[in-house]
Amino acid sequence: MAQGEKPVLIIHEGERAGQRWTIQGDTLIVGRGTECDLVLPERQVSRQHIKIKLIDDRYWIEDLDSKNGTWVNGQQLKGERPLRDGDEIHLALAVKMAFVESEATAPLNFPAPPTLSTGRLRLDRDSRRVFIGDKEIDPPLSLPQYRLLEMLFDANGGVCTRDDVIESVWPEAIGEGVSEQAIDALVRRLRDRIAEIDPDHQYVVTVRGHGFRFDNS
Repeated sequence: MAQGEKPVLIIHEGERAGQRWTIQGDTLIVGRGTECDLVLPERQVSRQHIKIKLIDDRYWIEDLDSKNGTWVNGQQLKGERPLRDGDEIHLALAVKMAFVESEATAPLNFPAPPTLSTGRLRLDRDSRRVFIGDKEIDPPLSLPQYRLLEMLFDANGGVCTRDDVIESVWPEAIGEGVSEQAIDALVRRLRDRIAEIDPDHQYVVTVRGHGFRFDNS
């Protein structure tokens, strides 16, 4: 890396898609916690998820024992590894960003990903009503079904873990435990209710080994 050049992280997917962050100094902490240098709001991201640090004129990335993992160029990161120009970093399968060695060579613009709010399924949050196209799911979803759907919807295509489901659907049960069978039964009931209106598209997708995501394409 040339003297004086600063690398950049460009966020391609996630709630902060389209933003870029110039790495200042020798260390950058990325995570959900407000104490981090780069704060990401996704609930799947750990409080302190990764560290990017300068060692002997080269930047390295380290996974900080994150709950939902880090991938670099499609390979899960264990410990630390050096970063190269153009490396793609994926946090918890929810945020995707690119590492660019010099802000001078970073692209000025790139297309933002589509947001799920423009999809076929829509939420009326005030009344907790759900519409697919011009049809409303009636009778309304139960409160647990709606909470699950709203959480997946707000994740904007990111993966929500089973712990995320418990936290959003049964917040009073945190620490007491909710069985996997209860979670699977809730997901199945939500799919059945959505299929009453649109049986041809799978909105709630199971990501094996990780959790669930919402496909509103």
